[in-house]
Amino acid sequence: KVLEGNVGYLRIDSIPDQEVLSQLGGFLVTHVWRQLMGSSALVLDLRHCTGGHVSSIPYLVSYLHPGGTVLHVDTIYNRPSNTTTELWTLPQVLGERYSADKDMVVLTSGHTRGVAEDIVYILKQMGRAIVVGERTKGSALELQKLRIGHSDFFLTLPVSRSLGPLGGGSQTWEGSGVLPCVGTPAEQALEKALGILTLRRALPQIIQRLEEALKNYYTLVSRVPALLHLLANMDFSAIVSEEDLVAKLNADLQAVSEDPRLLVRAIMPRENSPKPEPGANEQLGTLPAVPEDEAARQALVKSE
Repeated sequence: KVLEGNVGYLRIDSIPDQEVLSQLGGFLVTHVWRQLMGSSALVLDLRHCTGGHVSSIPYLVSYLHPGGTVLHVDTIYNRPSNTTTELWTLPQVLGERYSADKDMVVLTSGHTRGVAEDIVYILKQMGRAIVVGERTKGSALELQKLRIGHSDFFLTLPVSRSLGPLGGGSQTWEGSGVLPCVGTPAEQALEKALGILTLRRALPQIIQRLEEALKNYYTLVSRVPALLHLLANMDFSAIVSEEDLVAKLNADLQAVSEDPRLLVRAIMPRENSPKPEPGANEQLGTLPAVPEDEAARQALVKSE
């Protein structure tokens, strides 16, 4: 779907293997992916994704990674075959990649597991997506069911695991799950994500107004160029709330200006502010104009 605010929305509940994706690639690009290309931001909903195939990880991540470079996103160790496989983004994809300049949010829940968790982990470590929702399941990347002898009992156990090169070591999401950037109940994750994207969409206008205010009103004129340069080059990739934005702006602006009086505040509309009584504007409109002459003003005051 394309939601209000031109936000693309894609829900994936199961991830087929690379062979299936290759066969359906043309259909998916034409009827699904192209519908999202014109959106200004993307929400990838993996809250209900409980299964998938490791071979599809590079395929999906590649559409969210800029072209021209390849990225080593994971290394998978398989115990039965005693093999290690490196996963890299694809140098070419069918259709277009989603622009890296556009914001992206991934929704998660306590039911998100396996390959879906690996994709969430990779996108988070890449800095490509803001993860919103609940901590993921922390399940195994690949499970295998084994019969115990000739009995009717079976053992299900992990046979592959992620070595997670993007995580900076062998510690990955397995067992612990992927922590969201913004924690919220799964059923509220989409609403929360849309709020974050609304704020981020407003950032350019907020920064422009700050620049205008500094140029027109700030008394320490000699420090204005440095402040404008700071605003023009500030990194807002981690901003997910108004509180984050206010804290970052105040810390950075005060550091550059060396002026603790320079403050940015977010003023929310007052929901319980009194509303004007009906007819108030009309009554104000009938008041006599205040005369310019002092004697006439005095006479008007005495007459009232």
